Amino acid sequence: MAPSCQNRHTSNPHGIRRGKRLCLCNGIFVISRIERTMRKSNVRGRQVDMTHGPLAGKILVFSLPLIASGILQQSFNAVDVAVVGRYCTSQAIAAVGSNGPIISILVNLFLGIAVGANVVIATYLGQRHFEAVKRSVSTVAAVAVASGLILTALGVTLARPILEAMSAPPDVIDLAERYLRIYFCGMPFLMIYNFGSAIMRSVGDTKRPFYSLLVATACNFALDWLFTGALGMGVDGVAWATVIANGVNAAIIILYLVREPEPITLSPRRWSVSRPDLRKMLQIGVPAGLQGMVFSISNIFIQSAINKFGSDAIAGSATALTFEAYCYYIITGFCAAAIAFTGQNYGAGEAARCRRVARICLVYGLVLCGVANWLVIWQAEAVTGLFTSDPAVVRYAMERYHTVLAFQWLAATYEVPGSYMRGLGYSLTPMVLTIFGTCVLRLGWCYVFAGIDNTFHTLLTIYPITWAATGAAVFTAALIVQRRVFNKMKPQPAKP
Repeated sequence: MAPSCQNRHTSNPHGIRRGKRLCLCNGIFVISRIERTMRKSNVRGRQVDMTHGPLAGKILVFSLPLIASGILQQSFNAVDVAVVGRYCTSQAIAAVGSNGPIISILVNLFLGIAVGANVVIATYLGQRHFEAVKRSVSTVAAVAVASGLILTALGVTLARPILEAMSAPPDVIDLAERYLRIYFCGMPFLMIYNFGSAIMRSVGDTKRPFYSLLVATACNFALDWLFTGALGMGVDGVAWATVIANGVNAAIIILYLVREPEPITLSPRRWSVSRPDLRKMLQIGVPAGLQGMVFSISNIFIQSAINKFGSDAIAGSATALTFEAYCYYIITGFCAAAIAFTGQNYGAGEAARCRRVARICLVYGLVLCGVANWLVIWQAEAVTGLFTSDPAVVRYAMERYHTVLAFQWLAATYEVPGSYMRGLGYSLTPMVLTIFGTCVLRLGWCYVFAGIDNTFHTLLTIYPITWAATGAAVFTAALIVQRRVFNKMKPQPAKP
């Protein structure tokens, strides 16, 4: 005869303080104290239960704050461009607006590592391995600070050489160098925010990082107008405004994390680096980061070709690129959802849900990005007028809208499947395919086709061509990887 049930005190294997467990003798389920804590957080709306229930609504709710956060981050640069466009020259617009590829090439490696951190923490959460989650959070905190300091040193040191390698015009290069050197002083703040928000995304909390960015964006907007509009600091003013705003953003995200419940609370007393967890983050994150770096390298070559058309072409391209970045964040929002939801469901052994996550994220990315692309084109003259009224600059911007932005939705065909593979622990395959599609093909285009027909339109047509080619390759690879992974996955027992 089975012994009677009774509540009893027991030690907690996850290191949480002692408490009661509800134990049913027939072994139906055991609810640990830490799991109840996480469920209470779910009730508060801060976290998302990714392994149970319908997916479409949860993915949309998860992704919308991420999309808004990306738009707000891009607004830092967009507001900078708009303010210098109003108070300074077209050379100042070119100096601020053309630096995106340079910033990306130095930052993307570390942002890739943040993606790796997201996958590792989400997988541990799906496995209910809470002690490993705490180790990973501590590791992420240390890596965030170290990477920010490294980026500051690299940016300050390499700003001028990279600009010279890009053939920056003489009337732009000095202003661009000053902007970059000041901008990179705020890299530790930017890394703290991005790594901290990766921790919060792993549990489904995307709203509070958005609120943090909202405050920082308002701060950046006010300081831009103060430093450049009122005090006449020019390019230096918008750069320092961005640094200060990033500092505010980092402070808010740290405040959130130190108040989080276990296991993702950030405790300064236990900051340390777990080598096994760091190795897992690097295995997933470094290929993702290298992909972003190579992507930026290819854009630098294209930017170098654009620079040869003069400061009007640079300014017009930079203006259009602002809206491309806005729309692209729709895709990256669903990429982040694919990583987080796939990571948790893969950790929980839910193969069918992983497949549904991939399908839903891809459809959302294609449709919503396409709608945003054509809304901008529909109002192209009005949105371009927010930045400049120079007819030559407007002409170049319009050409980029109709050649590049009109087809940007195609990028979802490789970005979302690539993120899905990373959620399954495969990061090298999408990296190799994307490098070939976005770097090798674009470099060949710059040196062959643009050399034959050296026009602005011909140069830009490489974007939709490489998006389509890369999408076909990565989508096919995702189907193969999915089959390989799920064939090895052990079947899950039926749920009571």
